Amino acid sequence: MALRKAVIDAMFYLSGSGIPRNLKEIKRYEYASNQELRALTEEKLTKLLIHAYENVPYYHRILEQVGVVVEGTVRLENFGCVPLLTKEIIRKEGANLYAKDYKTRKPYHNTSGGSTGEPIDFVQDKEYDQWNTANKLYFNSVLGKEPGWREIKLWGSDRDIIKGTLGPKDRIINYLYNRRFFNAYRLNDRTLSELVRLNNSFRPRAYWSYMESALELADFLSRNEIDFHPPDIVISTIAPLTERVRSKIESAMKCKVYDQYGSREVGALACECRRQNGLHCFDWSHYTEVLDENNKPVTAEAGKIIVTTLCNYSMPLIRYDIGDVAEADSSECPCGRNTFRLKKILGRTLGYFKKSDGSLVHSHFIVQSLFFKDWIKKFQIIQTQYDRVLIKLEKKDRSTPPPPDDLEDITEKTRILMGRACVVDFEFVEEITKTQSGKLLYTICQVK
Repeated sequence: MALRKAVIDAMFYLSGSGIPRNLKEIKRYEYASNQELRALTEEKLTKLLIHAYENVPYYHRILEQVGVVVEGTVRLENFGCVPLLTKEIIRKEGANLYAKDYKTRKPYHNTSGGSTGEPIDFVQDKEYDQWNTANKLYFNSVLGKEPGWREIKLWGSDRDIIKGTLGPKDRIINYLYNRRFFNAYRLNDRTLSELVRLNNSFRPRAYWSYMESALELADFLSRNEIDFHPPDIVISTIAPLTERVRSKIESAMKCKVYDQYGSREVGALACECRRQNGLHCFDWSHYTEVLDENNKPVTAEAGKIIVTTLCNYSMPLIRYDIGDVAEADSSECPCGRNTFRLKKILGRTLGYFKKSDGSLVHSHFIVQSLFFKDWIKKFQIIQTQYDRVLIKLEKKDRSTPPPPDDLEDITEKTRILMGRACVVDFEFVEEITKTQSGKLLYTICQVK
């Protein structure tokens, strides 16, 4: 473990990476006072707002209109007047949200369906990526996990679904981090038995897993009398970790389970400490708000999560409505950290579809086939039978027919996951119905 950590650290320094610098800053502010954290956030927010005003066409217009930037001076007291950045605005404004100098920042494109089933395209860059990596290393260390710990990553892999193997880059990264990858997109008794054999031979100290995947493993262990070498910790992500689910996983895997939260748009955003007393946000890289239906801050109740990324200058996301709901927590955590805290995440739905042989397949593989389709406004994928999937689509332009090649690609990806006999139906609708809570569930399994 020590050797691997030394190699990873050396690679960071030799490559000139900003990750070690970011980790030093994180450690400096990990136990900072509320006043120190507020000063740090205000400093970074001011710098970001000046950059956005001077370089991003959309924000040059908006920040002046609401009085956040007046004659080149930032007035943070008016920050709450900045309109929330929605997916609809991102799609409408497009390149107007890119900084003029973004091409000098080693940018790359990413996309997300989010919790609302509305695909969006956005730009991230090297600086953002290095902060994201630093945050991941940090929250692992909070839980006692250092680089080089034996780890099983129970995660989804498109490459593994389509080609049956990981790429060379993934293999190198997994080797350096002493990590074994296990595909979470297909889980059944056979693959779960393989996972248990891998677990018992590799003897991992940690799991990094989709919540649903860890739950499926826990159910499998509970149903069968199987020897299972317990890891030290499980880090659960992608979906909300309820106390009932946590208890079930902890009981079956005989270890502590910790919740972690983030998204493609904003990266790693928050994690639990060992006290399991809510999720600590990363105030050094994100400014997080929880707002009620009138866009007013809440302190101890549920509201929508609003995020400002403080480290992505290529495409600043300022007061971005991520589409999730959480309970805020203004109480002090016994661990001594004073960063903004989320008591629990309430809204995010993405899970498994079922096959007739009893196996489960993760719907995210199909979801990703709908990304980067410019004509799709919103989508919803419904498994109506074991061998039938209905895909509801809202088109941006209702008068233009969808590209046949795109429909063929989506159908093919669905059948790769669900089986060649799967019937894929498309339904083009004017509006996809939301739940009573206002969320749009973009994957639904109706098979009991």
